[in-house]
Amino acid sequence: MIRFEQVHKRYPGGRDALRDLSFRVGHGEMVFLTGHSGAGKSTLLKLISCMERPTRGQVLIDGRNTAGISRRQVPAFRRRIGMVFQDHKLLADRTVYDNVALPLVIAGTGTRETGKRVRAALDQVGLLGKEPLPPVMLSTGEQQRVGIARAIAARPPLLIADEPTGNLDPELSLEIMFLFARLNRVGVTVLVASHDLALLERLGHRRIALGDGRLIEDRDHAFPGAPIQA
Repeated sequence: MIRFEQVHKRYPGGRDALRDLSFRVGHGEMVFLTGHSGAGKSTLLKLISCMERPTRGQVLIDGRNTAGISRRQVPAFRRRIGMVFQDHKLLADRTVYDNVALPLVIAGTGTRETGKRVRAALDQVGLLGKEPLPPVMLSTGEQQRVGIARAIAARPPLLIADEPTGNLDPELSLEIMFLFARLNRVGVTVLVASHDLALLERLGHRRIALGDGRLIEDRDHAFPGAPIQA
């Protein structure tokens, strides 16, 4: 599903964010991306979504080389990728329903189908019935779940998340990670960037670690006994 081949990313001014990075994430896999602040995690996710382009090397998503995706093709390409952000990026002047429906409306999905998908997404994150509320009426954890519902409403095969639990307490963080694990169990490929190693130790999935833009660890995280399940 995701393939990086000798990817290097240099920003204007000469800063190297990624250096000769190679790894693969298979279809239906759930992987955590770790590393210190500035290690290159956010840049890696931006390359996947075509928010940035590699300076050299190849990024392939579901077999498609992102170098061949024109600026005009990017919106259609991104519809196959659900994106979750640390700060939710919810529209304060829209209801929960409108926030979740936004990518479907942009894609031209019909009203009836949009309603069905919005309710299904909210049901998956445990917020069915909250459709008419503005985001300000929800807790921080609920707002993050609205962001996840928006990311999965179009039923993308790939979900990426950039520090989705950075503003949450440990209990809510674990709840959000369990939600990602449930989505993964129905076939969604999930890549989550997180610096919370204590939390990741409880989940037991493959972990890719970056350091100064380089791959410093890639291993299946095996522990005595089974990983905690939601």
